[in-house]
Amino acid sequence: MSRPARIPLPTRDGVSASTVATPSGPWSTVLDFLAERIPAVSRQDWARRMDQGEVLDAQGQPVPPDARFRPQTRLHYWRSLPFEHPVPFEEAIVFQDEWLVVADKPHFLPVTPKGRYIQETLLVRLKRRTGIDTLVPMHRIDRETAGLVVFVIQPHTRHAYQSLLRHHQIDKVYEAIAAWRPELDWPLRRLSRLQESAAHFMAMEEVEGEPNADTLIEPIEVLGDAWARYRLSPRTGQKHQLRAHLCALGMPILNDQIYPELQPAPAAHEAPDFSRPLQLLARSLRFTDPITGEPREFHSQRRLEPFGLQPGLSPPLPSRPADA
Repeated sequence: MSRPARIPLPTRDGVSASTVATPSGPWSTVLDFLAERIPAVSRQDWARRMDQGEVLDAQGQPVPPDARFRPQTRLHYWRSLPFEHPVPFEEAIVFQDEWLVVADKPHFLPVTPKGRYIQETLLVRLKRRTGIDTLVPMHRIDRETAGLVVFVIQPHTRHAYQSLLRHHQIDKVYEAIAAWRPELDWPLRRLSRLQESAAHFMAMEEVEGEPNADTLIEPIEVLGDAWARYRLSPRTGQKHQLRAHLCALGMPILNDQIYPELQPAPAAHEAPDFSRPLQLLARSLRFTDPITGEPREFHSQRRLEPFGLQPGLSPPLPSRPADA
């Protein structure tokens, strides 16, 4: 049986529609199915959304609350949250043409909707700002990281642009503030195997095996006796690669809330702490455009300010492993 064709759906306040497939099951109505399968939304709220035409069938038609359940199709709806703590920093658009939008992301702003963040994400902000509903990120950086993110405009070009990442055809340069290690042989190359840690939630760790993570690390300037600014050139793109590599060297990035130890996140009703941004910046990107053949090169206008938000702060030097 062929799958129903996807239909284009508009965004609502910059948020794209979510889609759920309907399997075979015992549900009598669509409302029964949604209330059981997506319990984060109450049955009463699902009924209200359906009354207001906010749940659509595979053809894009509103589904009323008493609609009978049909398996092997799709339902579309728009996510919503009652409140999001605003991220008090603005993104900037550093480049835009008919193919790409390049944004300079502030710290603390997620790239795409996830968990408690929907409106307060770079993708949704850019959709509202540009009016371009077809934006899709070519790549991602962590919520805590600032700097460049490239978005693809034309749907038919997404595969070509995203393939650049898979084939390591993008030159990426980051900057970081971390402990100064004058005894190491600079510049150095960290080549190791990273995998998700079984012992530490959210973290990656180095393990034995064939390397899958490769980073060139170079000092740029020494900041006092304890800290330095580094240039990081990743040749691969593993999750948390830069943060994990610097931590493995005994020099975790300043204000890292995951390495070397996961710090508790605020409760959903509490405002995040914006006073200690992770000192990691996606500084520049360079690649050959797969559509136009032109060389592309972009630079962030942001600068890491390690102690600017906390006058007089002098963080303690991280402990160093004996074998580093």
